[in-house]
Amino acid sequence: MNPYMGNQVVSGNDANVWVNNEIWPDLKSLEYKMTGEFEDVTFLGDPRTYKKYMGFGGEGTLTSNKIRSRGISIMAEAFKTGEMPDIRIVTKIQNRSTGKAERVALLGVIFSEFGASTEAKSISEEELPFTFSDFEILGTM
Repeated sequence: MNPYMGNQVVSGNDANVWVNNEIWPDLKSLEYKMTGEFEDVTFLGDPRTYKKYMGFGGEGTLTSNKIRSRGISIMAEAFKTGEMPDIRIVTKIQNRSTGKAERVALLGVIFSEFGASTEAKSISEEELPFTFSDFEILGTM
């Protein structure tokens, strides 16, 4: 077993996120996932249940340390007018030991809510849940 394997594991310290080509250095966390949508298919005389792929959907959340009014700046006008802005998120997670990076572009992004919460003796954060309709794999490790 390689005694330096721990150094090969990627950490959040090796990640960057760009929203519409602007890097967001104040991000605390990023989560996104693509989920396949499947319908059950059954046949008379066959006790098994099969799956039919119907498409996919994507969702995630960006959480930042509250420094700027990101959600309000991006979505307030869109929520009032109903015209959603064109948003693209690019993620990069780099493995410093190999120099390789996983890069993914999330396309057709819609931030579904914005707001604020804070409490005494606590760091304020802004959470921006989103959905996306497409993606591009720009690089893998």
